[in-house]
Parts: sequence; C-alpha cells; structure tokens
Amino acid sequence: MKILIDIGHPAHVHYFRNFIKIMENKGHTFFISARDKEVTHSLLNHYQIKYSSRGKGRNGLIGKFFYLIEADYKIFKLAKKFKPDLFLSFGSAYAAHVSKLLGKPHIAFDDTEHARLEHLMYVPFTNCILTPDSFKKDFGEKHIRFAGSMDMAYLHPKYYKSNIQYLELINLSNKTYFFLRFVNWSASHDIGHSGFSVEGKAKIINLLSNFGQVLISSEANLPDEFNKYLFKGDPAQIHTVLNYADMFISESGSMATEAAVLGTPSVMVNSSAKYFGVFEFISKFGNLFYYDDENAAIEKIESLLHTKDLKEISALNASTCIKQTINLTDFMVWFIENYPHGFGVIKNNSDYQLNFR
Repeated sequence: MKILIDIGHPAHVHYFRNFIKIMENKGHTFFISARDKEVTHSLLNHYQIKYSSRGKGRNGLIGKFFYLIEADYKIFKLAKKFKPDLFLSFGSAYAAHVSKLLGKPHIAFDDTEHARLEHLMYVPFTNCILTPDSFKKDFGEKHIRFAGSMDMAYLHPKYYKSNIQYLELINLSNKTYFFLRFVNWSASHDIGHSGFSVEGKAKIINLLSNFGQVLISSEANLPDEFNKYLFKGDPAQIHTVLNYADMFISESGSMATEAAVLGTPSVMVNSSAKYFGVFEFISKFGNLFYYDDENAAIEKIESLLHTKDLKEISALNASTCIKQTINLTDFMVWFIENYPHGFGVIKNNSDYQLNFR
C-alpha cells in the first residue's frame, strides 16, 4: 500500500512515527509532506523519516487562506507523482482536499473539538475520522472512537522508553526541576483564546525557583529576564525531560496530556481547555489540572509543591490511566491495513479495539 501522510505540527510526528516504521517493515511505502513548524523537520530527521516540506505556513485568516491554496497545489503535484492508495493525517485540510481531487480515501485523527474552522475545511472531504472516545463532537457515520488519547501512539509502555542517560548529559539527573511550556496562540483554533499573562509567568517562575530548577520551552517571544530559563536541549528527548520533571506547567494541551500520562503532575492554563473531552478523561486520574484562570492554577501549583510523595502518587495515577486505553499504534496498523473492512468491524463492534490493549 502507498500512503501519503501530511504532518502540520511536531506532535503529529510522534503520532505517526511508530506506525510508519512498522508499516515500512511490512512492505508499505510512504510519502510525507510536512509543514516547517518549530521542530517538526528536526524530529523527522531524528527518526530518519524522509519528507517533503510544504513551507512554513502563514498567520492571520487571510494569510492562512492563501497558504491553503499554495499547500493544496504543492501536495497535489507531489501526490500525482507518488500515486497514493490512501491519505492519512491529523485533521489536515490539505490532505483531505487532495485526496478528494484524486478520488482516494482520507483517514483523519482529531482530538480538538473547538477547531471549527479546521473541521469546516477537512471533514466534508474525509472518509473516516478517528477520535478519543471522550471527544465531545459527533461527526456522524464516518466517526470512529477509540479508548484513550493520541498520546498512546507513542507513550504507551510498549513503545516508550525513557533515556535517563540524557538527563545525566544535561546535568538534570537527581535534580528537582520544573518544565514550563508557553505557546504563541497563532493557530486558527487558538484565535480568541489565551493562557498565562506575563505577570503570571513571572510569579510562577519566582515561586518554582525556590524549590528547584526552572526550564522553559516557548513558541512566543519572552521578556529578556526569562531567557536564562530557556531549554536548549534535544527536542527528540523532550519526553524523557517531561517524564522526570517534578511538575509541568503549560499553555499547551498536547504537552500537558503527555506529561500527565508519563506520571508528571501537569497544571495548564488555557481558556479553550473546557472544550476538550480528552482533558476531562485524563484529569480523572489525578495528574492533569486545567484552568481558564491563572490565579487558580497558581494556587494549585503551590498546593502540589507541598504534596508529600507527589511523583510516586502521579506514577500510580498514570499507570491506572494507561490500563484504560488501547495501544493506538497497534490499532492504527490493523485499521489502516484492513481499511475499509476494519471500519465496518469497529462500527459493528467497538469493543474489538480492546484486543489492542
């Protein structure tokens, strides 16, 4: 089978990287188109996944519209040469449009309920949409729900292995440290939403600095006084850093759930968080705390700092969470190899997916 995957965000690399390697070993071939966003290309290079860049994208609704036309055309030309049997993505309008033009199926993953503009652009042109079973929207007959979250495509114990040697290399082993992640709010589904204020960020940094080392990853430009905290390590090792952090504080939903399922208490401020079913699901296990008010989040951070055996409790919480999910990579391999038959199997008996725990 020939599969074209469109990747628009660093997280998408992780969603599909194990799937790609397994399928390649089974004789399937891939063409990967990838937006030049943050560390997306460096991650693809790290995992030795060949790709073609579709550019950096653009900001603002008008800019995004013109980029839509540009990227559609670029992927269309590449797909005409590759001749894929199937398109796969995480909610990519570009893959959806080109698949329709070429008369091939497009299978999409999604976990972002409030991405209304993205849904308008890709859902009508998509044959099948797979989401966590906690997803709050309903896409009708084309919708398949799976147990768990997207994190289980790469953080399931079968595929995730921490690299403690990396922490030794960057002098973090046996240290108390906290990881902070800030976003730039330029994605179309982030328009009108917000996270921490500059004052809130400063308050959190000053608070945490009394207990350990502070590390920051940020899409947005930061005040100069924050630059000394910037994490400059290998982005391919970020999950090990999250795994051993004493706490994760974030505006990013993707990294907040990653930290939580890895066993790290995760506090998030994001005014759109209430829309996400996956946050509700993961928060039930006691590792994820999300707010639309930074003062409430700071109170929670202070409380967690004084919680005895916090990391041990969080590790147990993560284990309980993982037991209620499926191994998403193994399910993905079966579903894609058996599409469209597998679609009918799951529609008729959703419990069949539990064979992939």
